[in-house]
Amino acid sequence: MSLISRRAVLATGAAVPFAAWAAPVPGSYGNIHRTSAGLDALIAQDAMIEQIAWGYQWTEGPVWVKDGGYLLFSEPRQNVIDRWDQATGAMEFMKPSGYAGDPNPALREPGSNGLAIDAAGALVMCDSGSRALARVDLKSKDKKFIVDKFEGKRFNSPNDLCISKAGAIYFTDPPFGLTDGPNSPVKEQPFSGVYRWTPDGNVVVIEKELALPNGIALSPDESVLYVSNSDRTLPIIRAYALGPDGLPRSSSLFFDMHALMVPEAKGGPDGIKIDVNGNLFAAGPGGIVVLSKEGKLLGLINVTGRATPNCAFADDGSTLIICATDIVARVRLKTRGANFA
Repeated sequence: MSLISRRAVLATGAAVPFAAWAAPVPGSYGNIHRTSAGLDALIAQDAMIEQIAWGYQWTEGPVWVKDGGYLLFSEPRQNVIDRWDQATGAMEFMKPSGYAGDPNPALREPGSNGLAIDAAGALVMCDSGSRALARVDLKSKDKKFIVDKFEGKRFNSPNDLCISKAGAIYFTDPPFGLTDGPNSPVKEQPFSGVYRWTPDGNVVVIEKELALPNGIALSPDESVLYVSNSDRTLPIIRAYALGPDGLPRSSSLFFDMHALMVPEAKGGPDGIKIDVNGNLFAAGPGGIVVLSKEGKLLGLINVTGRATPNCAFADDGSTLIICATDIVARVRLKTRGANFA
């Protein structure tokens, strides 16, 4: 695991190949920028960015449901989860996806955000509006809350999550879902935390110092937890070395995105997914930033003119789904997602 300083990122010339943001490849919805030949092992030279669903305000939290072969993704601001498959296209799956009470002006994002599928095949969600983690039976759509408080205080607005093989849920809790963010009068936690919940009902905070923790993912062997920080003054991914108990033993800077935050690049550090070999597909400024497991910048998948808050592996694991502001797109890969191994 390498430590990438801002100076080191700048030294790669990373910003140079990303100059032509507004010139998509003909027939594609953007460009795949290559900063290392290492990207060729992950994405073919002729790969295209294809739009598969559109007409949304803000898409988030995609997850592929293997049992059924379909995609679910969130519209946090519209309080909806949508469903897509190749045969029928996109349709509404669940509304409300999150907060189910009367309209609440304190909530900027009343719906679900990050989504995951647990070992039993149930949908596990970061319910931003209800300020909780919840589990949903995909057939009945029956919803049960998992946890909504830490030390007696309500969470801010759970944002993204990942689930370990043992069933532990790691999740981030920035205040993005609250109308006034960190200044919201309904905010109860004094920090934006990263948490670990275990099936025995125990929840512990494992990080308090990141201003805006967002995307979160486990390495294939679950020895490292990655967390992105959406703070524009510190746009980084941090790596946490985990012990056998699943708790951090140490942490380090994994990748610094300062050099990628040029005016043309929309978005910032956000959702993270990891392939079978430990490479990171991380939402960042300008698109999905592709990083080796050593923290080397391999390239960027830029969906022209759009911020890209999250991504997920789909089909047999060799398709990357990208939530890009008002659309959902896909790119065929030469690698597969870690959870498809």
